[in-house]
Amino acid sequence: MIEELKNKKIGVLMGGTSMEREVSLKSGNAILSALNRLGYNAVGVVIEDDALAPLKEQGIELAFIALHGGFGEDGRIQALLEFLKIPYTGSGVVASALAMNKPHSKAIFAQRGIPTPRFVPALSEEFVFDEMKFSVPVVVKPSCEGSTVGVSIVRERRDFSKALAEAKRYDDVPMVEEFIDGREITCGVLDGEALEVVEIVPISGFYDYQAKYTAGGSEYIVPAKLEPKIREYVRELSKRAYDALHCQGAARVDFRLHPEAGPFVLEINTIPGMTERSLLPMSAKAVGIDFDELVERILKNAMVKKK
Repeated sequence: MIEELKNKKIGVLMGGTSMEREVSLKSGNAILSALNRLGYNAVGVVIEDDALAPLKEQGIELAFIALHGGFGEDGRIQALLEFLKIPYTGSGVVASALAMNKPHSKAIFAQRGIPTPRFVPALSEEFVFDEMKFSVPVVVKPSCEGSTVGVSIVRERRDFSKALAEAKRYDDVPMVEEFIDGREITCGVLDGEALEVVEIVPISGFYDYQAKYTAGGSEYIVPAKLEPKIREYVRELSKRAYDALHCQGAARVDFRLHPEAGPFVLEINTIPGMTERSLLPMSAKAVGIDFDELVERILKNAMVKKK
């Protein structure tokens, strides 16, 4: 147990109002169980439309954020906690906001020489294909959503309008990204150090929301079967992406691995899932960090930030 937190009340923030609410509740309850096993005074704080009221009612002294998607990963809850002077886990306001906004984070990656698929705002079909000279297949996605919500792979230009309409259900200005053929891999980062690389093999061929959260929807290879130099390069890129946005605590970097061009960073998740099917715990376990230790390491970082 972290001595400084021995008599502190820890609130596990979960729920929220995003499309990822149910996943957040699962993550939050798993974290809460771990904190209780470790002997901490921890309570669940379920966030609805009004986040301020439950935070005040519970009187927590440290927040363990398990809110996925909007208001959890976009910097707003972090800003509220800073206003209330409540220490919290994970990245700060700016890093969270940048990571949640894919065009902004990808622009920073590109500036830092971190390979990421070419992208443009999805202003119109003509803009994407005629002016910007993209060719199918492309990926159409909301600019600020997680868990592959609203994401479509467009393999024929005639399907673009339908994909754009789907993405616009979640975002006013979605983005279009070149499709990178290859393998789906991810790597956790904890306190600035890369964990193990995990390969995801979706049964349907596309790692969408169902593949992520349905039992049997995907297979996971831990560690990913990669050549040693590719594995180390993926881990290096994970650290560079984490550092480029000034992330803190735990994060997860998602990639596509092209058979010839190598790895491309798709995005970084500053509040990765912490369910029994989540990738960060898999990545940590592969380097000898079990779930309870992972939770405590994330918690410890919040105290380091406070100082």
